[in-house]
Amino acid sequence: MMRPKLKILSDKLVSQIIDEAYGLLMDPGVRVHNDDALELLAEAGANVDFESKVAHIPEAIAQRALKTAPSEFYLYNLEGEPVVHYGGDSVQFDPGSAAITILDSKTQEQRPPVTADFVKFVKLVETIPQLDAQSTAMICSDVPEQIGDLYRLYLALNFMRKPIITGAFGKETWWTMKEMLVATVGGEAELTAKPVAVFDVCPSPPLLWSDLTCQNLIDCARSGIPSELVSMPLAGATAPVTLAGAVVQHTAECMSGVVICQLTQEGAPIVWGGSPATFDMREGTTPMGAVGTWMIDCAYTQIGKVLGMPTHAYLGMSDAKIVDAQCGLESAGGTLLAALAGVNMVSGAGMMDFESCQSHEKLVIDAEIIGMAKRLIAGIEARDEPIALTLMRSMGHRADYLADPHTRKWFQEEFYIPSEIIDRGTLDGWKSKGAKTAFERASDRVDQLLKSYQPGPVSDKLAAELRRITTEAAQKFGMDELPPLPEE
Repeated sequence: MMRPKLKILSDKLVSQIIDEAYGLLMDPGVRVHNDDALELLAEAGANVDFESKVAHIPEAIAQRALKTAPSEFYLYNLEGEPVVHYGGDSVQFDPGSAAITILDSKTQEQRPPVTADFVKFVKLVETIPQLDAQSTAMICSDVPEQIGDLYRLYLALNFMRKPIITGAFGKETWWTMKEMLVATVGGEAELTAKPVAVFDVCPSPPLLWSDLTCQNLIDCARSGIPSELVSMPLAGATAPVTLAGAVVQHTAECMSGVVICQLTQEGAPIVWGGSPATFDMREGTTPMGAVGTWMIDCAYTQIGKVLGMPTHAYLGMSDAKIVDAQCGLESAGGTLLAALAGVNMVSGAGMMDFESCQSHEKLVIDAEIIGMAKRLIAGIEARDEPIALTLMRSMGHRADYLADPHTRKWFQEEFYIPSEIIDRGTLDGWKSKGAKTAFERASDRVDQLLKSYQPGPVSDKLAAELRRITTEAAQKFGMDELPPLPEE
């Protein structure tokens, strides 16, 4: 079987991009606002100006880091099973993070999400077979802002089985999040051996690491917890306007992250990822559904694979404000290209309005797009030998394949059969079912899936411990009691 793949860069261009990225690490170098990282870089042989906080990193240091970084690793579900493979051309999907609004199902207006919205979202992800991992997808507005990151993880751990893509907004909250993960899996050694979470770490364009994100990266490496680089060059604003130029910047930023990670702990798992965009000169926005954005993502994925790194991208999103035709067009385009490019973890299902909004209805529609994309990259194979000669000779000129055992044997494997979200009935059939729009059918699907949700493997004892950890964090910022968890 031949798997369909997309390569957007020539071999020559790949080599030139990598060479120029090495050059950027030396001149102008990388500004790093974290003293631990600067010390690590200096000890490794980088030329570090501690006053300006700029590190000039020789190519040899970057090459060594790329060699010691693992080319693959697994994420595990809460039952301890390896269910997500970062590496090779494996393709998996999770919802994006971290939306500040949710599209209200009744009004179709955006509003700040609360605890019940997020719990509903986690349960929904658990029931969607096309999604391989959870994400801390939205920031709840009913808790103090200072614990927004850890509260998302707290809620997810109460209701999930699938592994999770998450991230910290502070240096101290990272430790609280780790404490919850350790409690969930039963110990630090267990978390390292069978990680259930990846932490996003984001360099700032161009070529800069803040103290916070750099410390998160270092803490992940020291603890053996996988980190996921989310480099965000904005072509035409914070990065060169040419797509190739933006990829050069992305490559250098990710290389610097791999260096800091591996200098902290050789062999620590880290992912080559990002959320770049092309800058819309007319609106002053960062369109995630633009074809140029897709092209940058696919190009840097190709670079990451050449360097032997696991990969990640934010694709499959839309900049639309409601679930409409634009929403479907942009989400489908990004999802299909991500699958063809072989991105190991594709974040973005359910997201709209420039990564700022999540929608339960869009999530289940996106699941159908993901299902189609996964079927596409499964490719076409010969199910029989000969492929059709014997069958068609036996059938002759009779068009009676529908009743043939061969059809019953293979149709479910050959075809992707969507849920009722996708209407393939006749006009009269559609009318007889209420002439519902895609959004209305998606709303029905959300309700149907939520009814099928089965509680996760969290014991009462663990639930109490997670609540204790989170409550102690909340009390530091004036909240004595957490919002109650919705009933199962």
